[in-house]
Amino acid sequence: MIKVGIIGGAGYTAGELIRILLNHPQAEIAFIQSSSNAGNLISDVHTDLLGDTDLQFILQPDFSKVDVVFLCMGHGKSKEFLHKHSLPESLKIIDLSHDFRLKKEGNTFVYGLPELNRELIRTSTRIANPGCFATGIQLAILPLATAGLIKDELHVNAITGSTGGGQEPSPTSHFSWRNNNLSVYKAFEHQHLGEIAESLQQLQPDLNHVINFIPVRGNYTRGIFTSVYTKFDGTIEEAQKLYKDYYKSHPFVFVSQTNPDLKQVVNTNKAIVYLEKHSDKLMIISVIDNLLKGASGQAVQNMNLIFGLEETAGLNLKAVAF
Repeated sequence: MIKVGIIGGAGYTAGELIRILLNHPQAEIAFIQSSSNAGNLISDVHTDLLGDTDLQFILQPDFSKVDVVFLCMGHGKSKEFLHKHSLPESLKIIDLSHDFRLKKEGNTFVYGLPELNRELIRTSTRIANPGCFATGIQLAILPLATAGLIKDELHVNAITGSTGGGQEPSPTSHFSWRNNNLSVYKAFEHQHLGEIAESLQQLQPDLNHVINFIPVRGNYTRGIFTSVYTKFDGTIEEAQKLYKDYYKSHPFVFVSQTNPDLKQVVNTNKAIVYLEKHSDKLMIISVIDNLLKGASGQAVQNMNLIFGLEETAGLNLKAVAF
């Protein structure tokens, strides 16, 4: 059994991670750390886990007792944590923050998008889990980049649920503001654009076209609905073959023949991609659950790859249609 530790266990992504790992056939949670909840039951914070676990949050973890640790802290906190703590060399680390996603001198973390770096992830010990918007957008355009077919600007609109902003309350996550409401934020300058650009450059080195990204706060809890369009000279049949060929070996990405909706993926690690051709433009829709394929589910997918397990182990999660 893989012994697992979780640092920063009180947030939304940690809650989803715990839910997955409690039912993972080849993993066992050794500890869940939380500075603000030490001594409290996990189910006191993640109330959906009542009856599933008697584990308590701890303050000081023993890293010698685990094979892998998930860092589920806020952006900037993972780097700070690793500077303050001496971890065993053999310990695998999967970080869910933004801290190590970008290529910088001295950064030993591998970017953990399996549909881009699966073989590299298998041989790595430190993984930077992608951002939720970045995951949904990249899954919509990776096949184009790998074929060198991004020939013009990319126009992206993506709507995210309120859980994308984290558990800490804010004016824009308050129910009375969020309900029956929509708003744009960080237009053209969202922090996930950097990691998307690096991935596209990895596949299409001569790429120099702008990604025009309009992020939208949705009036629902979870899920990301992404629509992209760009110029494309081929036929819809050629585009569909390109996408099906690219994703045929990736178990969580499905190329749909029908226009998808968000509920098909919520509560799962699935991504659904759909294509339409309009004049000289290709429209691509992708839908994911921001807390699963966009965060914790993908993190477990990466853990499975690192330890040589089936990529889908523990991730047979079912959508709720209504």
